[in-house]
Amino acid sequence: MKPTQLAPDLSEYPNLVVIYLGMTHNSFKGLRTIMKLGPQIDKAVSAKPEGLLHHENLYFGFMPLHVAMRQYWKDFESMERWTRALPHQQWWKDFLKDPQGTRFWHEAYCMKGGMEGVYLDIDNVGFLQFAPKVEKKGRMFSSRDRLDLKTNTPMPAPIYTEKDLENM
Repeated sequence: MKPTQLAPDLSEYPNLVVIYLGMTHNSFKGLRTIMKLGPQIDKAVSAKPEGLLHHENLYFGFMPLHVAMRQYWKDFESMERWTRALPHQQWWKDFLKDPQGTRFWHEAYCMKGGMEGVYLDIDNVGFLQFAPKVEKKGRMFSSRDRLDLKTNTPMPAPIYTEKDLENM
């Protein structure tokens, strides 16, 4: 039997953004943190945030546990709005204050061009396997700046400013 070959027609999604988010741990406390966050993330995406087209869970490893998700967003602005609102906003604040034994990364890929990533306490995944490592400061601080997005939509207030993080 001949296999069916399919291809997606993405013409209705000119501003599509695909984002990968991953988390692993470096302690038993971190494993508990990951297990606690899973149901919270499932609940948040089940609420169908505006602009989220699809969400799926991925597993990159089991020893240590390395979980991830892939999300497809209608556009960058929808994704950015969601990240600056609850519950994501609180997750990010809590994580930056105390990662509780976890390590986190994300990468974003835009249909109109541009890719970016950020890695917190992890340096052996994704773009960091081959690209120079620089501090998340200045133009490297926000996803919008790392993507060099020119948009008429004002950037929502950041969860933390660079100065806030320096003073933590």
